[in-house]
Amino acid sequence: MIHIALAETSELIAFTKTVDAKSLSRAAAELGIPRATLSRRIAQLEKKLEARLLHRTTRSLVLTDLGIIFYKEAIIALEAIRQAEQSVSRSGGGLRGDLRVSLPPGMKKNFRTMLCEFIAQHPLLRVHIHTSSHHIDFRSGGYDVALRASSHMQPGLIARTLFRDPVIAVASPGYLSGRGLPLTQHDLKDHQCLVGFARGELPDMYWPLISGDRVKVEGSFFSDDISLLCEAAINSRGIALLPEELIREHLQQGALVPVLRDIIGTEMQIAVVYPDRHFLLPQVRAFIDAVVSWVASEMAEKKGRRR
Repeated sequence: MIHIALAETSELIAFTKTVDAKSLSRAAAELGIPRATLSRRIAQLEKKLEARLLHRTTRSLVLTDLGIIFYKEAIIALEAIRQAEQSVSRSGGGLRGDLRVSLPPGMKKNFRTMLCEFIAQHPLLRVHIHTSSHHIDFRSGGYDVALRASSHMQPGLIARTLFRDPVIAVASPGYLSGRGLPLTQHDLKDHQCLVGFARGELPDMYWPLISGDRVKVEGSFFSDDISLLCEAAINSRGIALLPEELIREHLQQGALVPVLRDIIGTEMQIAVVYPDRHFLLPQVRAFIDAVVSWVASEMAEKKGRRR
């Protein structure tokens, strides 16, 4: 049995940062300490525990079986320490500490306004916003919470659904008048398709069918920015698969029309996600509450406009 109470905080940080960075040199640089100091702290930790945690070579770092177990417990311990420190700091009034958030690109102006109001409400909080279409790795990225839009949420995370949105294939009337309207999913092979990136990483060359199956498409334009795919569709560059909420006004104005509505499509889950931890930091809970409240307000306003 490994006793985590034997370890000092600096040693736990040295160990977990090295595992996350997969490199002693990289971990030392991120911590701002000499590589020799980092190596010494890990060696001291292993000596106290009387257990080998890492197999180190000149080219790789591999966790031992005991190292895997200890890493999980070390993460929990550091999270508890972090929460305890911030609980003490809150006694002076207001949330303190860091909040690291990952957001998809192209967030609406109303969301940006809400975010600025959140920052104003918590002046002692240091808020870090990272914008990317990639699904960040919570374990190695150091993030606390993220907003994601996906048809499949990553296992191992807590996902609080904000709303669901149909995803449909659309094109401009100008494009369809020149290329013709596809009547079956097999007709897509003769069309230019505007392709997004699955998880923000690789082109998604298979589009979902209502039946639950998929169909391969031929891409002519690729982007991980759905706003850019929307713009390309409006400008008659091809057929795009887009969330209905994003294109609602374009559909109403006739700039875009549905394509194979009863054949192509899926449902996207928009959710705020965070790691499955024993402790949810107060600033993370406050941010989640702010986002949930904002979404509820937006949905109510839109419902009122449609009446």
